Amino acid sequence: MMLVIGLTGGIGSGKSSAARIFSPLGAAVIDTDEIAHRLTEKGTPALAAIIEQFGSCYQLPDENLDRAKLRKRIFSDQAAKEKLETLLHPLIKQQLVSEIAKARGPYLVLMIPLFFETGAYRDLVDRVLVVDCDENQQITRTMSRSKISADEVRAIMAHQVPRTERIKQADDILSNLGNQADLEKQVQELHQHYLTLALQRQV
Repeated sequence: MMLVIGLTGGIGSGKSSAARIFSPLGAAVIDTDEIAHRLTEKGTPALAAIIEQFGSCYQLPDENLDRAKLRKRIFSDQAAKEKLETLLHPLIKQQLVSEIAKARGPYLVLMIPLFFETGAYRDLVDRVLVVDCDENQQITRTMSRSKISADEVRAIMAHQVPRTERIKQADDILSNLGNQADLEKQVQELHQHYLTLALQRQV
């Protein structure tokens, strides 16, 4: 069995940046956010189920999902958030298991933003890698990337496992407090570590 790393972290911590560094090194990388996006595209059963559950006001005139509007709803309404997760996570996991079976590489990195929050993917990973930065950096990066307010970012962070808890539960930590070069150096070191662990599994 391939060594599987669950890559996670708080919003704006730099999970995507880390994943982009692992990929050229030869690791197989699967992004659950990308799977969720595909599953909820125009015309999909999952999108139809979301509209049935939440209402047609969450569908744009072109029949695509109004992702920004739905995001605001679920981070201001815990019951709505749980309803959406109950609907989506089994579908995401089913697709993820299918893609894991096809993955090729010395080891596999699964990017799972809500790894701790859902608890749905623990059985799929061997090690948990947390990308970490301080909360002010999370807010600044997310505001810049997603064009949302600081209050909206804080509302999302309030629904996520606290930073201290993520660190406590991590097998490995990538500190994204510095620059890109520092992050790349840490990823390369972890890559060598994971190659060693992957080889040990084959013995």
